[in-house]
Amino acid sequence: MGQYLPVVTMAVLAVLFAGVSLVMSRLLAPRRSTTAKRAPYESGILPAHDTPERFSVRFYLVAMLFVIFDIEIIFLYPWAVTYRDLGAFGLVAVVVFSLPVIISLIYEISNGGLDWGPLHQARRQSPLVSEDRTTRTTVRRVGLEGREEVPA
Repeated sequence: MGQYLPVVTMAVLAVLFAGVSLVMSRLLAPRRSTTAKRAPYESGILPAHDTPERFSVRFYLVAMLFVIFDIEIIFLYPWAVTYRDLGAFGLVAVVVFSLPVIISLIYEISNGGLDWGPLHQARRQSPLVSEDRTTRTTVRRVGLEGREEVPA
């Protein structure tokens, strides 16, 4: 139990510091409220209107995906340093560790999760891109001119 004493002491000190800080800010903070104090502050510019739109949920999903990739990269550094010592077990462990993240990225791409923003909206509203266009209608078949089409 003695080996955990520094950890417990640090946790107690952290909780005490947070508690004392909250209590002291309540006791010592000035309570005079003015319109300037209640106004939102954005680099000294007063907001003239509300924001045009909120971020979609898709944006946050992509952000979480990037955070997951960052965490995975952090865990891959120690493996990269010692991969010769780990051998086949280390390789299998990294593949098992990376596979769910790679599958989630493929799923995200296939559902259009990374296709968002102004470019996506412009592409979606463009009259040049039709839903009827497929590779069958737009790709020229080389060497098939003059031949009968073989049913697939």
